[in-house]
Amino acid sequence: MFAAFFRLSLVLRISIGLVVGAVLGLLCPGIYWIGLPGTLFVSALKAIAPVLVAVLVASSVANAGSNLGPRFRTVIGLYLLSTMLAAVTAVTASFLFPVQMELRGAEQMESTGGGLQDIFTTLLTNMVSNPLQSVTSANYIGVLFWAVIVGLALKRVASPQTLQLVTDFSAAMTRVVRWVIQFAPFGILGLVYSSVGESGIEIFTVYGSLLLVLVGTMLVCALVVNPLIVAVFLRRNPYPLVWQCLRESGLNAFFTRSSAANIPINMVLCQRLGLNRDFYSVSIPLGATINMNGAAVTITVMTLAVCHTLCVEVSFVSALVLSLIATLAACGASGVAGGSLLLIPIACSLFGIGSDISMQAVAVGFIIGVVQDSVETAVNSSADALFTATAEMYNNK
Repeated sequence: MFAAFFRLSLVLRISIGLVVGAVLGLLCPGIYWIGLPGTLFVSALKAIAPVLVAVLVASSVANAGSNLGPRFRTVIGLYLLSTMLAAVTAVTASFLFPVQMELRGAEQMESTGGGLQDIFTTLLTNMVSNPLQSVTSANYIGVLFWAVIVGLALKRVASPQTLQLVTDFSAAMTRVVRWVIQFAPFGILGLVYSSVGESGIEIFTVYGSLLLVLVGTMLVCALVVNPLIVAVFLRRNPYPLVWQCLRESGLNAFFTRSSAANIPINMVLCQRLGLNRDFYSVSIPLGATINMNGAAVTITVMTLAVCHTLCVEVSFVSALVLSLIATLAACGASGVAGGSLLLIPIACSLFGIGSDISMQAVAVGFIIGVVQDSVETAVNSSADALFTATAEMYNNK
């Protein structure tokens, strides 16, 4: 039976794990051993992902040909365009369906900063941090930066034998990730069991209107805005590719709630799509760092909800500036669960809202995070694979 189960497609196995986990969470919540595989699965992905990214990026840069440059320009443009359009979509949704929150006593949380200067300072500081520390702390901006530097150095000085050794080590790490991913159904079962057992269905009735605006806007981005971008670039029906990315990447990301942990999943998806390994081994980690459509939606909607609550007037110009700030802030969001919420104070500062108020919105975000952050991560991660495939197909035309 065990062998027969593993012969099924991964998506079908994950679906079985999802259903079994939900049923067990409703019938017998609170059993530690059932939820343990979920914790172990996410921990394994988070542990291997930084090492995988460092090795793959360094190997890809060292062995890359000169024809990859246009693809990287295209995919970066797609990442930034989709994130900006997500912020604009969130502004529109917030004006069409304004929501308010109960802002009471300030939560004892530390603000992440108050402006664009803080964003750029954090990005640059993370970029040049100690490379070993970047790997151990999952600082993907630092991992990407140093992996590219090491790859360029290897490209200039390494012998063919050394390059082959790096390539072989990269292939070995990829094989390890495949082994870990085979246990995804059991991990998803544990994650769903824990979520359903702890929150039940009550989370959908608390802050329901805010959740509807957040999730609805993210779904519009995933099912309308992103496919429209793909259709414009590729001049064909985008939905077969969109559905595949949502099914094979978004479903996993929904439960892991971490773009960084979903990097190995996207690597396997890109390989299945037949994409250039040298390209996607760099573009996927890059997307997990700067392609944050769902994060831009969260930052924008939550900020405007605070403004609606405080009766702060939001002009057309300030809404456009908010979209830009949300885009830049989203690019600096960490690829871990809840990474976008702590950037809300930066956007709130545009309207003169202090951290004592904005951090209460962050607290609300953590309350609804079991749904909001799951959908956000699914949108973010599936778009990484979607736009990687789009960039390669566009430049191969």
